[in-house]
Amino acid sequence: MYLSLRAEVEDALAAALTALDLPTADLGIERPPDDVDAAVASSVAFRLANEVGAPPPKVAADVAAEIDPASYDYLARVDTQGPYLNFYPTDRYLAETVERGQSDEYGRLPDRDTSVVVEHTSANPTGPVHVGRARNPIVGDAVARLLDFAGYDVDTHYYVNDAGRQVAVFTWAYETFDEEDLPEPEREKADYELVRYYRKGNEFLEDGDPQEVEEAEAEIEAIMQGLEDDDEEVYERVERVVDTVLSGMTETLDRLPAAFDEFVKESRFMRDGSTDDVVERLKALDEAVYEEDAWQLDLSAFGLEKNLVFLRSDGTTLYTTRDIAHHEWKFDNYDRAVTVIGEDHQLTFEQLDRTLELLDHDTDQLDQVFYSWVNLPGGEGMSTREGTGIDLDDLLDEAIDRARAEVEDRLDDRIRDDDLDEADIERIAEQVGTGAVRYDIVSKQPTKAITFEFERALDFEAQSAPYVQYVHARACGILDEADGEGLEPADSVDADLLDTDAERDLLRTIARFPAVVEEAAEELEPHRVATYTRTFAEQFNAFYRECPVLSADDEATRRARLALVAAARETVGNALHLLGVAAPDSM
Repeated sequence: MYLSLRAEVEDALAAALTALDLPTADLGIERPPDDVDAAVASSVAFRLANEVGAPPPKVAADVAAEIDPASYDYLARVDTQGPYLNFYPTDRYLAETVERGQSDEYGRLPDRDTSVVVEHTSANPTGPVHVGRARNPIVGDAVARLLDFAGYDVDTHYYVNDAGRQVAVFTWAYETFDEEDLPEPEREKADYELVRYYRKGNEFLEDGDPQEVEEAEAEIEAIMQGLEDDDEEVYERVERVVDTVLSGMTETLDRLPAAFDEFVKESRFMRDGSTDDVVERLKALDEAVYEEDAWQLDLSAFGLEKNLVFLRSDGTTLYTTRDIAHHEWKFDNYDRAVTVIGEDHQLTFEQLDRTLELLDHDTDQLDQVFYSWVNLPGGEGMSTREGTGIDLDDLLDEAIDRARAEVEDRLDDRIRDDDLDEADIERIAEQVGTGAVRYDIVSKQPTKAITFEFERALDFEAQSAPYVQYVHARACGILDEADGEGLEPADSVDADLLDTDAERDLLRTIARFPAVVEEAAEELEPHRVATYTRTFAEQFNAFYRECPVLSADDEATRRARLALVAAARETVGNALHLLGVAAPDSM
């Protein structure tokens, strides 16, 4: 409904500006401040003041005078507040918002007939997922969910690095050391079991006998060369290690959850000849130079001081070379490509973009979402190679344990005995604990470094996941109780029955949800949805305090408020879904 109202406001403004012989290129549509009881605002008077030669408040008044709200379905009136125009909705708009908001698809935008591939996580398959990298699958999964809800045809990909030096070292170490040479695994899980070999191998390469290290390096080099030469036996050796570690890593990612439509392997673009083709085309570019025993691209014309090395003297390619072939494959199969990647890769992606431009590709198809690291109090280091830092599994376990303790503290014996058994408590603890981790991380702008703190993330009284999840659970409880009394939400709502400030504020917030989806998807910023859920929770809690539902004075009011509760439940449930956070029916 909000999008329909906004479209009417745009039409009304364009018609008014045309009547005044003023340009309509920028209508200045924006959301009014919270203390203004309007649904849509416009700051167009600021832009036109110089052209008209009048102060912005005068321009705003002249534009408002040209608008006839009676010509529109959802526009009740327009007024001005200084230089701003404020647009107010009709009761029909409010009534239809309540009715449409009760759909489990509420907020989903029309199909755009545009395919998008979202690549995220793509952590090297060398060991368990660490907390420092947890932002990638959490933000990446939320971006994919958001784009899907905004009408795009979305595929999610994990790009598997199975062709670099790290996996060659891993393969050599796995084939070299025996189980008895290794410590006990930290968990009975594939990635924890195999990472011991990787760590042992790196220790040996750093501190081992020089002659033995030299022999080991020769074996590692032979593995890398075998991959370049498409040696089937070498490929199978490497894949045995990579696939085993990846199976353990995906078990962890499933806990978030973060699912993938396809695991695209780097070696694919070596084996099908794509990388060799890229190398030949790069060599033919005017920017190609052979320096320091390697083929490179001089990208100084783009303001980049560091050259892109794309072929070593021994004929082996680099990760970025193969990623160029990977992105060309994306161009062939999708209308748009989004990559969620750590901020330490910004230069690499700048080089990638410029190189693709030199190869005559339209890089407007590409978007990157860069993120900063997640830290824990004390600033623990994060290194798979050294075996230090905190694993994501440990963080999730701790969050669930703390959530379980918090839930049990909040349950009195009667509720536990009558309504919730131990399985229910465990379910809620997992939903709240995992949701707290996801929400706390996705609710921040990705480029800002964050320190995850359990006390803040699990605070039921603060603006956290449990705070928002409780709104959904409370709405479910009201509707379940009403159902038990044989009372159903109204099919058709009389907006006059929802006339308190608390009801109207909640209505306007529900109506705004589709616009939040649109804005967040356009900017690839899922944290905007999190910000919306906090406002939503505040509005719902105010409504809950001030407007009795089941004990309202008459049945018509009860049913109208039940319809509002049903719309609130679907709205907050869908918003939590976009963030990848569970919406519990009870807490």
